[in-house]
Order: sequence, then C-alpha cells, then structure tokens
Amino acid sequence: MIHKKLILVFLLLLTANTFAQNGMMSKEKRDKIKSLKIAFITSELSLTSEEAAKFWPIYNTFEDKQQDIRKQKMKGYIDRMDDESLDKLSEKEASTLLVQMESTEDELYQAKKKLINSLKGVLPPVKILKLKKAEDDFNRKLLQQYRDKRPKQ
Repeated sequence: MIHKKLILVFLLLLTANTFAQNGMMSKEKRDKIKSLKIAFITSELSLTSEEAAKFWPIYNTFEDKQQDIRKQKMKGYIDRMDDESLDKLSEKEASTLLVQMESTEDELYQAKKKLINSLKGVLPPVKILKLKKAEDDFNRKLLQQYRDKRPKQ
C-alpha cells in the first residue's frame, strides 16, 4: 500500500514537473478547472444551496491547505527527481528523502481526515463518501481530456 502511494506521489511530481518545464499552467486555466470542479462536485453531490454555502468554505480551506503542502514540501522532491540526481543520491540521502515524503503524505492524510471530520456536521455521511468518488471521477476526466488534447507523437 505504501509503495502504491509512493508511486502516485512520483507520478504527481512528474506531472507537476512537466507543467513547470512547459511553463506553469496559467491562472486562467487553473480558474477554469476550479470552476468546472465546483460545478461537477456540486452536481455529483446534489448539494442544496444551504449545504453548498456551508460545504464550499470548508472544502476550499482544505484545497488551499493541500495545495500549500504540495507546493512547499514537494518542490524539494521535484528538484531532485531527474534520473541523474536520483542516481547520485547516497543511501542516507535517499532514506532522508523517503522520510520527508512519508511526512508529507501524512500531512496530506491528516488534512483529509480533518476535512472529513469538519464535513460531518455539514453533510450526510453518504454525500461525504460521494465526495471522494466525485473528486476521483473529476480527476480522471480531466486527465483524459489532457490526454485527448495533447499532440500525438
């Protein structure tokens, strides 16, 4: 299970690295994706206006925290993830990097746990479960659109 998470982290890092190399995603694109995500989640969870008014501030705080963790902590990993750098790491440096990655993953997990606890007073449990599925579905669709639009090689 830990190995799967580490692989996922590496894939996310590589994706982030690709964006960094190709120029950061424009604020306009980020805002458009965020708007689409809001619409998608609102629809998938069938949020009432009252639920949405309570849900979105909590969720946005979580998203901001998650983004901060990834931006601050993972930047150091991205800088060291090219093949040459990895090959030059000593075992001690690699172990230290793994501990840092585990710590970051734990912070992300704790943020998610806090989100769920905060949402328990706002949404019924079924909608909280649907949130995870909606996030996964949205990310899958976004990735598929990216794959469909990128030039074929």
